[in-house]
Amino acid sequence: MSDEARKFVVEEVEAAAAPPRARVDLDDVAETPAQKLERKRDYLEGFLAEKPMADDATGPGGAIYEGVIDALKEIYDPEIPVNIYELGLIYGVDVSPDGGVAVTMTLTTPHCPVAESMPAEVEMRVAAVPGVRDCEVSLVWDPPWDMAKMSDEARLELGML
Repeated sequence: MSDEARKFVVEEVEAAAAPPRARVDLDDVAETPAQKLERKRDYLEGFLAEKPMADDATGPGGAIYEGVIDALKEIYDPEIPVNIYELGLIYGVDVSPDGGVAVTMTLTTPHCPVAESMPAEVEMRVAAVPGVRDCEVSLVWDPPWDMAKMSDEARLELGML
């Protein structure tokens, strides 16, 4: 931008009027102390009357979801003394409103000696959680598991921290 154009822009900006500031005129509202107290009381009564939102049992923090996570934390990899959840073998837990659970998981390696039995154990343990109608376990290999997926608790247990 040339100096002349820059000077023109600066002059235009400086010549512009500042926008009006937002303000509330209290002179127009003649509120007595009793009216003010009543307004506050109405607000408070409305706030106290509001019912808390129902807990979503199927989402994180919900009873079924947390029960499924607790069940997964009871299943240990036979070669590594850490549960499969902390190892990062569980990629996803989806709970439907009717109690169906879908678990997406992997194993440390495709040649894992429990490749056939581990998904069945996960299905059995999750299906035993109160509120779970059924469980479907999907064993995936993409993305492949690596040690970066382990939680800090697992790393501490294995002496990696």
